[in-house]
Amino acid sequence: MIPPGSMTLWFVAGETSGDARAAEVMCALRGMRTNIKFSGAGGPRMQEFAGRPFDNWIAQAAVVGLWDVLRHYGYFKAKFRKMLEDIKETKPSAIVLVDYPGFNLRLAKALRKSGYEGKILYYISPQVWAWNRGRIPKIAGILDLMICVFPFEAPMYEASGLHTVFVGHPLLEALERETISTPREPGLVGFFPGSREREVRRTFPVMVGAAEIIRREFPEARFEAAAASEAHAYRMRAISGDIVVRAGTAHSLMQRATAGVVCSGTATLEAAFFGLPYCLVYKITRLTFEIGKRLLNVDGLGIVNILNNYRVNPPPDPRLPARAAPHVVREFIAHSATPEAIAKEVLRLLRDDAARNSLSRELLQITSELDAHGASQRAATALLQALES
Repeated sequence: MIPPGSMTLWFVAGETSGDARAAEVMCALRGMRTNIKFSGAGGPRMQEFAGRPFDNWIAQAAVVGLWDVLRHYGYFKAKFRKMLEDIKETKPSAIVLVDYPGFNLRLAKALRKSGYEGKILYYISPQVWAWNRGRIPKIAGILDLMICVFPFEAPMYEASGLHTVFVGHPLLEALERETISTPREPGLVGFFPGSREREVRRTFPVMVGAAEIIRREFPEARFEAAAASEAHAYRMRAISGDIVVRAGTAHSLMQRATAGVVCSGTATLEAAFFGLPYCLVYKITRLTFEIGKRLLNVDGLGIVNILNNYRVNPPPDPRLPARAAPHVVREFIAHSATPEAIAKEVLRLLRDDAARNSLSRELLQITSELDAHGASQRAATALLQALES
């Protein structure tokens, strides 16, 4: 039982999305217990609640792909060691790990090995079901609580004896506040090249090439790209041609565009929530692709397609993956992400009203099953219950 005095929760998030989700839970926790203090590592939104000392490391932590991780190995090794030392000195009431499994699961294991006796709680369950289900029993041995945001995840962890709570998806809860009443603009194609610099550098030129093909075959098409920041927008405009590039307008564009091209990641779920008919693209190095396809045991990279697999073909045993179902969203990964292939799919969506409307309805149906409203509050309640049990 946590004593009635103040308690310190040590949060760790390593990506922009994790920073946002953690900050929402911090806000909910503060509303429930005014005596809670926050510390740890994350981004600027978390820092607003935590104050100082707090490690705002998001800009350096948010790497993607095997090569990027290897290039920054020294940085992560030093950060890992320093974090263990700080936790030992601070003695927080509990550790709350937010997504970011490559770092956070290793941290949890090292904390247990070092003798940390507090509770270790995980928010936004790591997607080990996609690449190494055999790790789930080991994860169950080092954590005290797993909070899931997808409904099919909870039975997997529960089967290994880990206390697990499904709370709904907090990202979609946040998107509810950004819904606008606007008709889709005929012929408008939205490009969403990602939020990381490397993603934009790899993906946006392919989108520009697709736009050139689409324009020749569908002259009435117009193009707009959403940049994650003004710095990204500046670099994108250098090669964008007549594509309009704006920063900070992704959610509006997802609701105005008739069709879209979305870089794999959080934006694909956001686009689905708004019912945008889109295709998924992901440009990665050949090495990363070849390694990744041998490790993944899910059919499809996009979360919408994975969710559909579990919806259509739920496995008889929660420890088993769902059987593949036809992709809801077409995916163009690595060498298949060519301007020609992407243009062909966008032209199909622009020309075929029935296919476009059908895809939009299916996306809305899938995301409606994620129980978004109140997700952050339920997550905060689950964390407190775990702390006070």
